[in-house]
Amino acid sequence: MKEKKVPLRMCTGCGEHKPKRELVRVVKSPEGEISLDLTGRKSGRGAYICPSIECLAKAKKAKRLEKAFSCQIPDDVYAAMEKELKDEQQ
Repeated sequence: MKEKKVPLRMCTGCGEHKPKRELVRVVKSPEGEISLDLTGRKSGRGAYICPSIECLAKAKKAKRLEKAFSCQIPDDVYAAMEKELKDEQQ
């Protein structure tokens, strides 16, 4: 029996390659709205981060999500994503 290949994605915060299911998708919708995609099914451009606030902080400090989406991301969007990650961890 052939083994199924596990898709890997790189965390934009720490830079580690991990299975796609272990990461949280950050999506930029066609309208330009940036949010967390906990289901992994929203349409738009995606980037991945580990489900930890530390990785989100690293990605924010190095402006990696802004580079991935080619746009400026306001601090309130980062605050909303941080709150969502905290809620998800509980």
